[in-house]
Amino acid sequence: MSKIKDIAIASPNPDETAEFYKRVFDLTEVGRVDNSNAVSYYLTDGSINLAVLRFRDPIMAGAEFGVDYSGIHHIGFQVDHTEETESKLRNNNSLPRSDINAAMRSSMGSGHGGRNVETKCSGPDGIMLDISQSGWVSAEGE
Repeated sequence: MSKIKDIAIASPNPDETAEFYKRVFDLTEVGRVDNSNAVSYYLTDGSINLAVLRFRDPIMAGAEFGVDYSGIHHIGFQVDHTEETESKLRNNNSLPRSDINAAMRSSMGSGHGGRNVETKCSGPDGIMLDISQSGWVSAEGE
């Protein structure tokens, strides 16, 4: 069974946004990254992760979003079998985001390159999807 495990929002003020979710909803910060791709906070309630991102790299942001986008960026699903899910995605016109996957060194059906836990693909209504079999840090609850 697939489960929602990761929701990412893009924000022009990731420090303030992350602090808001920590203060108001008692989310725990489980990671922070500041590199040439993005400033990223990874928060969790123990079951679902919330990533707060300010993209620096337009390829990583996705052409349809860009680095100045603010709002829901993607939703991550942890699945039992990535290859089966990836086949279902293709059969439903959800294509791999080769631009972003190449930048992440991730690809469908290849164990995600051993580097990243997810593969990005297009979803309906312009929402990007992340597919992972192994999940994300601290999103382990039922």
